[in-house]
Amino acid sequence: MYKHFFKRLIDFTASLVALLILSPLLIPVVIGLLLTGEHYVFYSQKRVGYKNERFQILKFATMLKNSPNMGTGSLTLRKDPRVLPMGGFLRQTKINELPQIINTFIGNMTIVGPRPQMEVDFYKFPKSIQDVIYNAKPGITGIGSVVFRDEEKMMTNAGGDPHEFYETHIAPYKGELEVWYQENLTFMTDFKIIFLTAWVIIFPESKLMETWFKDLPDLPEALKI
Repeated sequence: MYKHFFKRLIDFTASLVALLILSPLLIPVVIGLLLTGEHYVFYSQKRVGYKNERFQILKFATMLKNSPNMGTGSLTLRKDPRVLPMGGFLRQTKINELPQIINTFIGNMTIVGPRPQMEVDFYKFPKSIQDVIYNAKPGITGIGSVVFRDEEKMMTNAGGDPHEFYETHIAPYKGELEVWYQENLTFMTDFKIIFLTAWVIIFPESKLMETWFKDLPDLPEALKI
């Protein structure tokens, strides 16, 4: 009942309230982006969503417009030269994700769910994961967002080809996490993930996630860096 009715009701109500409350607070972000970088505020990009249908995601602009065709393409590393002057701060604090409140209000996203991937990264998932990962709506945050809160650092520290590292190590484990989420989808799970999303920004070394979610799939050795 929760995931088929109340989850959508909570998404709609929370996104409407968030839009009303946060709109004035985001004005400095809009002004800052207009005055720096390439002087644009939002960008829209095609992502894979619910039941593998494509949709347009909204974000605050944090990278050069042509960044998908530059450097490491869809993957972002630490100190990536494509990141705009304000982009690093917006990405670190997850403020860049806030325009997805509009996606949530519309209904093609939810507050908590698997992160929507670009097609190029979606196809890096094992086929078994591609078939099931978006049986839940994509979310603004999710268990994968908490575990991979500093994915850029992971890929940078690993060295070598980031695309190969992502496909070999990160994508399979992200898939396992999202399967775990679907099997444990409750109001309390969503509440804890929302809390942890903010908590790990303030306390990045916190072990609270391991305390709350003791049955998460084991982190592969290659990701313990």
